Amino acid sequence: MKIRRAKESDMTGINQLLMQVLTVHHNQRPDLFKGNTKKYTDKELKAIIEDDMKPIFVAVSEDETVLGYAFCQYIQHINDNILTDIKSLYIDDLCVDEKSRGTHIGKSLYEYVIEYARKSECYNVTLNVWSCNQNALQFYEKCGLVPQKIGMEKIL
Repeated sequence: MKIRRAKESDMTGINQLLMQVLTVHHNQRPDLFKGNTKKYTDKELKAIIEDDMKPIFVAVSEDETVLGYAFCQYIQHINDNILTDIKSLYIDDLCVDEKSRGTHIGKSLYEYVIEYARKSECYNVTLNVWSCNQNALQFYEKCGLVPQKIGMEKIL
């Protein structure tokens, strides 16, 4: 397995994993997440792949099959009234193919993102995780992440 920046030729594999993520979220929160759709159109995904401010990293097998991905995005609040100008790398989405889970691909992707952020002189790496997704929450805690802020809701 190797980890590298995503290419347009990875779109089919990425789309399959995006569907897996959507299914997990839809099954847990059908009130918020639609089923049987994609997070991005192919046009949107292609634009993200080409955007250096939104790098996507993929873990691929020797035959270039996409085994996992990490969608990232640089965030910086320059000249904000209350926030400092730190540069963060936000992990928008991290997924490992359900057939490859438990093989440390997720940990390898996460560590790759951490090293990439260090080299990019980021102050921190941040992400959001849905509280209903206990597997993801436990994974991120094992990686050493701690809560930065907590989003709360009351369904009416």
